[in-house]
Amino acid sequence: MKHIRFDWAIKRILRDKANHVILEGFLSELLEQSIKIESILESESNPLREDNKFNRVDILARSTQGKLLLIEVQNSTEQDYFHRMLYGASTLIAEYINRGEPYQNIKKVYSIHIVYFPLGQGQDYIYQGKQEFRGRHLEDRLKLSSTQQELFNLQEIADIFPEYYLLKVNNFDNQTQDCIDEWIYFLKNSEIKEEFTAQGLAEAKERLREEYLSDEEWAIYQRYLKDKQYENSMMSTAKAEAELLGWQRGQQEEKQNIAKAMKQAGSPIEFIAQVTGLSLEDLEIL
Repeated sequence: MKHIRFDWAIKRILRDKANHVILEGFLSELLEQSIKIESILESESNPLREDNKFNRVDILARSTQGKLLLIEVQNSTEQDYFHRMLYGASTLIAEYINRGEPYQNIKKVYSIHIVYFPLGQGQDYIYQGKQEFRGRHLEDRLKLSSTQQELFNLQEIADIFPEYYLLKVNNFDNQTQDCIDEWIYFLKNSEIKEEFTAQGLAEAKERLREEYLSDEEWAIYQRYLKDKQYENSMMSTAKAEAELLGWQRGQQEEKQNIAKAMKQAGSPIEFIAQVTGLSLEDLEIL
């Protein structure tokens, strides 16, 4: 049974309070802690857009513990995406503390990014980034003092700083070993198998069926899918053209290297042109 794509569902259906249980299940499995959503927030970083020009969909939630949870889905390549992850988390911190408020009131931010394009170099499909301070000389790990732990009700310095989760969906091999793998499978294939038991998936399986969409929602969803198909086609074409251009440049460089070697060996220019296919004008400037 085909289900609605998560990136479209998160833009529309999952904002509904009745469907928060789906998001809560995903977040609880990923963060390995119980997450309950208090509200869905709007900020400068996550406006709800009807168009599809920005290639990204995101949602900002606040948990019952006051933690800020940003979930962002990115479909197409963006070379400076790591920088944008940093900017997004930093913006949230600045937005949710009032001027003059003590720094200890800064909210914990979980920045979760689901990407469908090759990002960086790495073969895993789930990456976690946490702040840690290591001694340059003793290589010891800096910790909170007991006073700070009691004052802030925190155990680790990392509990203060933003925490990043990067899901490289296309790296997943469709072999599910645990509950978060079941979620990754759904993110990649828009399918929830009968045997899946991860938190939130039972509700997602029931509520994210394509046949439950209204006629208007179905039309919008189909247009969204066509846009994605077009984007993927354009990306594939651009990649193929880039590879062809790279091959052609490589061929040209190889011809030039051969020509240089032949010139150094004293071969006649006309003979070099005949062998390499380069023009006499090109050979003169080598």
